[in-house]
Amino acid sequence: MDFAFDARTEELRGRLLAFMDEHVYPAEAVAEEQRAGLDDPWTAPPVVAELQAEARRQGLWNLFLPDREYGPGLTNLQYAPLAEITGRSPQLAPTALNCAAPDTGNMELLAQFGSEEQRKRWLEPLLDGRIRSAFAMTEPDVASSDATNIGTRIERDGDAYVITGRKWYISGAMNPACEIFVVMGKTDPDGDDPRRQQSMVLVPRDAPGLRVRRAMRVYGYEDHYHGGHAEIVLDRVRVPVANLVGEEGGGFAIAQARLGPGRIHHCMRLIGMAERAIELMCRRALDRTAFGKPLAGQGVVQQWIADSRVAVEQLRLLVLKTAWLMDTVGNRGAHTEIQAIKIATPRTVVDILDKAVQLHGAGGVSQDFPLAELWAAARTLRLADGPDEVHQRSLARRELRQYR
Repeated sequence: MDFAFDARTEELRGRLLAFMDEHVYPAEAVAEEQRAGLDDPWTAPPVVAELQAEARRQGLWNLFLPDREYGPGLTNLQYAPLAEITGRSPQLAPTALNCAAPDTGNMELLAQFGSEEQRKRWLEPLLDGRIRSAFAMTEPDVASSDATNIGTRIERDGDAYVITGRKWYISGAMNPACEIFVVMGKTDPDGDDPRRQQSMVLVPRDAPGLRVRRAMRVYGYEDHYHGGHAEIVLDRVRVPVANLVGEEGGGFAIAQARLGPGRIHHCMRLIGMAERAIELMCRRALDRTAFGKPLAGQGVVQQWIADSRVAVEQLRLLVLKTAWLMDTVGNRGAHTEIQAIKIATPRTVVDILDKAVQLHGAGGVSQDFPLAELWAAARTLRLADGPDEVHQRSLARRELRQYR
């Protein structure tokens, strides 16, 4: 990356790049070996705690939070190149810096909409890395890309809410350190405004009636490092009214506020994944010989590498523009660009990773290289935070509106 960022960002980039080389990349194999020996596969390998301690020591902690009260106060444009670097090792680096989803979105949500009591009880331990969290929105029985379809019920009963529903692909829920669920459901299912029917409540993991049923696989992977993706059942779970986040009927708006930064964080990390794929492609092309010459001498391989470089540079410019707009005109003003990067980035990075897999042959689909797992993660992000088609529909409508 040849961009000249401000002095603070460049200084953090330098420290983070060194942290990756000296600590994160060497820990990847260690983490795999440690995880294989754990009684509970959902527990973080011990090396993760070591990485977190080192990240704290070096001042590389909670970099994602723009709120100076809780984090370093970086803008989206300042955080973008740092998130890209962590994307080169998405299983370890974001967690090492306490910058992993879904905790990042939940911390932003609590910082912006949580009560003083909620921030004290849940935000502070999340910021400190003592607990993990989950965001429970997606449901198996409805098209959850349209939040107005949510079927989970949140019913008022005196000084409590009673929650009934079923959720799945709830990231982080298998991790034993996950102590709090942000649950989205309907408090006013028959309300006139379909975007004012939903609310969010905080549900402790040990709440009677909350049951984690199973871990959902993603292309065969269980994502042990991030606490998996669980199916959960809420069977008349009771929580105090004080556990409501914001106001009744505000769940849809809160979800949109939470998802804006989340989408750009995903895209930033995806660019880092693409950069690692290009690096692995180049090393493989120079090291392997086929039909009498290095793979690097094959025209098709040169084309793959060139096309991948061009695509990454284009994506990075679009993501940085989006980050700048979010900082200067807000998420609403950057709506088109946020949707554009959400459409373009996963799709393009999947294509780059696919080329890298092809270049590695059987090794590309094996556990000996990170490419297969990176591909699965990138392909999944074409669904997470809204599938491509939802964003295309919304973006096209906004584009057409100019000509009506």
